Amino acid sequence: MSLRSTAVAMAVAALAAFPLASSAAADQGHSATQDAMDALVQQDHVPGVSGQARDGGGVWHGSSGIADRATHRPPMSQDKFRVGSLTKPFIAAVMLQLEAEGSVDLDAPVERWLPGTVRGGGQDGRIVTVRQLLGHTSGLYDFTADPGMQRDYFGPRFAAHRYDSHDAASLVRTATAHRRAFEPGTDWGYSNTNYVLAGMVIEKVTGRSYAHEVERRIIRPLKLRDTSFPGTSPGIPEPHGRAYSKLAPAGSGTRVHDVTALDPSLAGASGEMISSTGDLIRFMQALLGGDVLPARQLAQMKSTVPADGGDRYGLGLTRYRLSCGTTVWGHEGTIQGSHSTAVTTADGSHPAAFNVNADWSSGMADMIEAEYCG
Repeated sequence: MSLRSTAVAMAVAALAAFPLASSAAADQGHSATQDAMDALVQQDHVPGVSGQARDGGGVWHGSSGIADRATHRPPMSQDKFRVGSLTKPFIAAVMLQLEAEGSVDLDAPVERWLPGTVRGGGQDGRIVTVRQLLGHTSGLYDFTADPGMQRDYFGPRFAAHRYDSHDAASLVRTATAHRRAFEPGTDWGYSNTNYVLAGMVIEKVTGRSYAHEVERRIIRPLKLRDTSFPGTSPGIPEPHGRAYSKLAPAGSGTRVHDVTALDPSLAGASGEMISSTGDLIRFMQALLGGDVLPARQLAQMKSTVPADGGDRYGLGLTRYRLSCGTTVWGHEGTIQGSHSTAVTTADGSHPAAFNVNADWSSGMADMIEAEYCG
């Protein structure tokens, strides 16, 4: 067994040693979080929200609203859901493991592994580095912003296209049909194209799919039993609630659609993953606790630049500075019908994760503030 495998095994044992809080103790210290979850359901009119946190008192589970508008069953702590861009920290961690092994140079151009793939609109793989992909400083156009993509997948035409399959190369071609947002390395701009390309680099370097590498290096060692890469499969493993969308900009529509079943290859390495709140807090705790990456690579992951809204972004990780002065690290993820977040304190000792079974909610920050600032 390698030193890294030994460390991961020790991390799993340490995580399992935390006691599960009893239902009476579970509310202690988390009442503000529960209030924030209730407010999200009442004010944003989302169907339901589930959450989980782990601290010195054990594991707390919370929920509000419903997981299914037809049966009215509540969200359950074991429910699985699509995590969208929370896929990105997993992809970044694999890339950083490859760097630690000497297989990838983060400051080498993407062209080294994907010759001729990034061309068009001023976008050029010869001047975009792997580090810029992981940190969203490449300037590459986000393929999800393409007007055709917006019409087909984020509007009323969704029903006709929900089962369409996509490959990574076609998503990149959609992006390169547009002008780049800025010159590589001169600014920050979130683009899902970056992580589609990162997945392609992982496949070129290893000879295996990015899903296989995440499963082999992270999912299985950490025993993340609820976490999977569905590929083109439209379903979610049981148990799960339903996923809802208004299929309108910023949730401005009035009709709510059930969008649970869809082909997630639309997101690929930028956001296809399925997980649960329990698996997400286990991953974040292990990652920030130093059990997934060597110290040098974790430090690179936490080396940040200014991002949106006063936050800072590293390599697949966002640094959030909360109102009470606490700093947490993590990521958000949105895909049709699902909005999730997972964060932890810098040492991994207090992780929390939340999922809303709708894509028009805006209260993730409120739940994080409540959990850490009370």
